[in-house]
Amino acid sequence: MKKLSRQDLEDILHGAAILGTGGGGELSEGFAMIDDALAKGKEFIMVDLDEAPQDALVCTPYMLGAISALPEEEEKLYERLPRSGESSILAAYARFETYLGRKFYGTISCELGGSNTAASFYAAAMAGAYIIDADPAGRAVPEITHSTYYINGLPAAPIVMANEFGEAIICENVMDDARAEHIVRALSMVSRNDIAAIDHALEVREIRDAVIPGAISLAMHMGQVWRECRASGADVAEAVAVQGKGVVAFRGTVSDCDWETRDGFTYGNVTIAGGGAFAGDEYRIWLKNENMIGRLNGAVHATIPDLICMIDTETSAPITNPNYFSGQNVAVIVLPAPEPFTTQRGLEAFGPSYIGLDQAYKPAVA
Repeated sequence: MKKLSRQDLEDILHGAAILGTGGGGELSEGFAMIDDALAKGKEFIMVDLDEAPQDALVCTPYMLGAISALPEEEEKLYERLPRSGESSILAAYARFETYLGRKFYGTISCELGGSNTAASFYAAAMAGAYIIDADPAGRAVPEITHSTYYINGLPAAPIVMANEFGEAIICENVMDDARAEHIVRALSMVSRNDIAAIDHALEVREIRDAVIPGAISLAMHMGQVWRECRASGADVAEAVAVQGKGVVAFRGTVSDCDWETRDGFTYGNVTIAGGGAFAGDEYRIWLKNENMIGRLNGAVHATIPDLICMIDTETSAPITNPNYFSGQNVAVIVLPAPEPFTTQRGLEAFGPSYIGLDQAYKPAVA
């Protein structure tokens, strides 16, 4: 059991943003939640899976939607609706406990990312519950089905959702996570592409072998390395690659980029002109919330489930989508996929076929 300090929390969120491969939400939103809880005297206490009682009830809170702004014409659709002023993740959490007639022992982050990891932490801290050192992704992912819960056939339902308009929805009898993704995504799209959801309310004995243990500690160690290297002026990209057992795949300057919000996701492209040892080469990233495909000189170089991460080499900050811009100096770091996603079931859910590539998964890191 570990009480997380403000520095621990900073390291976790920065590490999670790196491992989020462009997705997982904005760091600024994550820190706003963390600081709100700390200002109210709340504590963030993390426990290992092995420390949690077998019959302890845990849940997975998260925010779901596109990670880019809505077009102006779509924003107008929401002007007449009232804003509740209450945190939607806290509203969903309280409604879920009322629905179950039972308190949650703790929360499990749905993915590693600057905002979604913090959302899970925030719900736990504000309720006096624990943070479980595990998650079902080991990175950030675009859909509910991209998780070890889905790989292991654990049910998402019941699902409790809330949005900024004070609306709350409870979904029961949802067949599986694929159906859950369709339902929650649809409700997100009519909630300004941003809805709080809590699912997989299960006891520790049910999820113990269906999540990735130590995922939060992994993010914290990555964040510590990032912080220390940044402070010393060392090569942050290289340090991140070494810590994650990956490679610095490319360095250069963003020469072209675009993005759009469509169907509840953020889609985009980033083209990088090589510099230094990579001069004359080109790297292109295609994203769907997260970075999905990396192409070197037109040929596929890296795909999900590998982690394709970008770092601004001038600020050393992890780049979250779609916060890239022409003229930005960047490094592309590729880290190996979490092991559960390299299984047949994992690749069926979150491998090359998901992004329309008719090819077998080939790890970019030997």
